[in-house]
Amino acid sequence: MDIKILNQTAVQMVANSKGILAIDESHGTIQKRFDSLGIEVNEENRRSYRDMLLTTNSLSNYISGAILFDETIRQKTSQGKSFPDYLNEIGIIPGIKVDTGAKPFSCHENEMITEGLDNLPQRMEEYRTLGAKFAKWRAVITIGKNIPSNACMIANAHALARYASICQDVNIVPIVEPEVLMDGSHDINKCFEVTNIAQSILFEALDKLNVDFSGVILKPNMVTSGSSCKTQASTEEIAELTVKCLGNNVPKKIPGITFLSGGQSDSSASNNLSNINKINTNPWKVTFSYGRALQLEAMKKWSGDNKNNAEAQKIIGNRAYLNSLAASGKYSLAMESN
Repeated sequence: MDIKILNQTAVQMVANSKGILAIDESHGTIQKRFDSLGIEVNEENRRSYRDMLLTTNSLSNYISGAILFDETIRQKTSQGKSFPDYLNEIGIIPGIKVDTGAKPFSCHENEMITEGLDNLPQRMEEYRTLGAKFAKWRAVITIGKNIPSNACMIANAHALARYASICQDVNIVPIVEPEVLMDGSHDINKCFEVTNIAQSILFEALDKLNVDFSGVILKPNMVTSGSSCKTQASTEEIAELTVKCLGNNVPKKIPGITFLSGGQSDSSASNNLSNINKINTNPWKVTFSYGRALQLEAMKKWSGDNKNNAEAQKIIGNRAYLNSLAASGKYSLAMESN
């Protein structure tokens, strides 16, 4: 482990109000999105779609890194260059999703545990040779009747810590993602309570496994009301409780926070990020690692036809620009109509 390399990469990932583009959807997830738009699902369409996103002009002005799926890291651009090589050329850091998904957690109804530790050291070595400089692992925590259990949060935190230590062994920066889902009717105070505990347990687990915090990026959920809660919290409440939660738990050595969008609308994800940045006084950089909130409208415009590339690229380029403004606290909802 070379902590200097890890820290340099981590700092680059969150520098200059840039964020991370998450295009690491599994085959099942991208199939659902393609199906909903009537796009034929096949390997070439998945490659062509991601090629359209990544070859957007000036993307590197607003995007520091791209999280790739296993299939994508092995594919090439339409010009015949491997995606990691192309990304390095334009100044975007290549990353890779390495977990194999959330599965039912034994003896714990309605709870999930993320799998993928089997053979992970060997897989990380391969991903490093393919060009990955950072990785991502997502844990899923659900709020519901009598859940989440401490057992679920502890088991997921341990898996995240094992993954992070394996990454650092081969000088790959781990993004750790303990996502408390928005699904449910809970209020914002319940989300704060659960997110606070989940983050506390996670950093304790990382510390126990000697993970160096200066070479880690946290990808958390914002503290929000449940998606079906009758009373939705204001963006000011979201910012206040999210910053409070991070301040309670995140070590000062962490270079940065890259929020997930978690089912928020494009504009809400940008607006909440901007308001968080306006009041954050902690030392770490606070930016975005969005998937759907960056690319969904571009996917709709593309619709499986490369003739639509230029128009789709304008859409994702503008969305990346707006989120970059949000990462410096300079976004406003009025910008959406421009």
